[in-house]
Amino acid sequence: MSATRREFLARGAVAGAALALRVPLLAEKESPAAFAPNQCVRIDPDGRVTLVVARSEMGQGVRTSLAMILADELEADWSAVAVEQASPGPGYEDMNTGGSDSVAASWMPLRRAAAAAREMLVEAAARRWRVDPSGCRAEKGSVVHAASGRRARYGALVALAAGLPVPSSPRLKDPKEFRLIGAPTRRFDGPAIVSGKAAYGLDVRVPGMSFAALARCPVAGGRVLKFDDAKTRKVPGVRGVFPVSSGIAVLAEDTWSAFSGRDALEVVWDEGANAGLTADEIWRRIDAAAERSGRVSREEGDAAAALASAPVRLSAVYRDAFEAHATLEPGNATARVSDGRCEIWAPTQNPQRVQREVAKLLGIAPEKVSVHVTLIGGGFGRRLGADYATEAAEVARAAGRPVQVVWSRRDDFEGDFLHPAGRADLAAGLDAEGRIVAWTHRFTSLHLSMFGPFNPEAVEDPDVNPWGGYDDPYSVPNRRVEWTDIESPIRTGAWRSVFYPPNVFARECFLDEVAHRLGRDPLALRRSLLSGSFAWAGRQVNRAALRAVLDLAAAHAGWGEPLAVRPGRRSGRGIACNVYHGRTMLAHVAEVSVGDAGDVQVHRVVCAADCGLVVNPLGLEGQIESGITWGLSYALKGEVTIQRGRVEQTSYRDYPLASIAEVPQIEVHRIAGGTKPTGFGEMPVPPLAPAVANAIFQATGKRVRRLPIRASDLAS
Repeated sequence: MSATRREFLARGAVAGAALALRVPLLAEKESPAAFAPNQCVRIDPDGRVTLVVARSEMGQGVRTSLAMILADELEADWSAVAVEQASPGPGYEDMNTGGSDSVAASWMPLRRAAAAAREMLVEAAARRWRVDPSGCRAEKGSVVHAASGRRARYGALVALAAGLPVPSSPRLKDPKEFRLIGAPTRRFDGPAIVSGKAAYGLDVRVPGMSFAALARCPVAGGRVLKFDDAKTRKVPGVRGVFPVSSGIAVLAEDTWSAFSGRDALEVVWDEGANAGLTADEIWRRIDAAAERSGRVSREEGDAAAALASAPVRLSAVYRDAFEAHATLEPGNATARVSDGRCEIWAPTQNPQRVQREVAKLLGIAPEKVSVHVTLIGGGFGRRLGADYATEAAEVARAAGRPVQVVWSRRDDFEGDFLHPAGRADLAAGLDAEGRIVAWTHRFTSLHLSMFGPFNPEAVEDPDVNPWGGYDDPYSVPNRRVEWTDIESPIRTGAWRSVFYPPNVFARECFLDEVAHRLGRDPLALRRSLLSGSFAWAGRQVNRAALRAVLDLAAAHAGWGEPLAVRPGRRSGRGIACNVYHGRTMLAHVAEVSVGDAGDVQVHRVVCAADCGLVVNPLGLEGQIESGITWGLSYALKGEVTIQRGRVEQTSYRDYPLASIAEVPQIEVHRIAGGTKPTGFGEMPVPPLAPAVANAIFQATGKRVRRLPIRASDLAS
């Protein structure tokens, strides 16, 4: 989930003839260690097939989906497939895992790599049998000669296959031939994860390793004035105390000793310019910036003139709060620095960034930094940063031994790159016949400091802001979309779906307000605005396809039918939809009830999706359920507050997330079809909050224009 879209592997390194990792011509008897026609696939003489994955696994199940693509196109035996995590190096220019691109961007490169290997194995078998390759076929880890019934396992063919030329344009399977792709498949690493055998960043152990905790200034931009470590050095297990770039490192034999020593440390901070910063002050800056014209990212017709002349005009301001990533696994990394080299073990979404920034810190060439990507216990965009890894490298260099730096839960909240608060100003003009003739959308927020210093002139290309505003799918003749970002005084960064949640919340709630003013059904109004297609910033949106998604969700939700009666509670049903960067289309219908005290319960969410070809339907269901639960926390629970320059939340006690008991009944329906995947990891999040807010209006008659939703605003 980054602010720019990525490709899976280096262009040219994974397509066509450039797939080849040239293997010397070998006689069959030489038995190479493995058959590796490209950097994606390796087959051992024992028949084991290894997929080298260049994307990070953080709970989304991507390793299973990618392995399914490989195994299907290769015609491998699924039980013989293993996965190996790639490290930055030649052939892997961009291993960034974000934007729900892992499967979509891997689809064709991985299929071509597997198809090339399959054709080479078929050719090897044909040569062994002295028959025409056209009479042979690959089948579940073997090559079969149809006429004679002879069969050879892949492992027995690796020596001969290794000496063959790599096909530049291998034949890809017809989708009708798929046997794994599209079949519900359990995660092959699931048993290891639930049994505790899977290794995450915190599980890394290196011989001679110490542990470290850091005392960091709780105010962004602060620094150490002085410190007294006398008490710290008396803590059993503490082995050293020394300053580093981000604070004071406490080195110890174990994490308990490191944290205890850190807690005993006496530090005087220079808290800098942000010492008195509050959330209210940040909002004053956002509100002041919102009064100015922003950068225009989409303009059609003359929205200002159409709005001024419209007989009916509506406007509203929507706000969302600062949010934490709150990943289950807190920040950590392990580093070893010696002999002009560095080795890093990190739960990272962007290993190349880790490699570059560690190299810069240590003053060595990037190729002298080895990055081992571990499983990630939740990323959501937080692990696109590299701060946890550079800290580990700096501490390891100072300590002269391998070190694992571990963040506490408090550290994770205080040092998070927060989802920034934002404000969306929307206005619409209606003509005498009740048509929407003008629409304006202006979004104001903080720049994402995770990606570098603030540059007011910077324009992200090809991405355009605000997400959910510039690619508003509805047909309106006069439209103007603007965005303004201002310098952030706190740490801000990518957060699941980035800027879609606040803008889709505003857009879909405001459209419901327009429907109410017109006396129209919210679904019917949406349908009337979804005909034809449009393209903006290079992204094509088929409005009819989105209309079909809305219809599917509404049909399964019983749109228009009476809701169940819940004594003492007011019930409502709401709908919202979105198109994610011209790719996946998704709609939610939420059923909620509201008590007299304003407490909200979400009882049911019906989701419909058009996400192209689905590799693993179980993965789709899991990700949609995950996204809805995440969106539920965003809508009803989470909010980070700031006082005296500090993040006030320090644990799940004061930053609550949706509990299992609060998760509604979730139904997932999809429109089958498509020739390629379009992704669905982030997509379920944006429409959830507006669907809930629109349902609350139907139940109570009260509009929600601020997130998270507060019971005090809804009490009767």
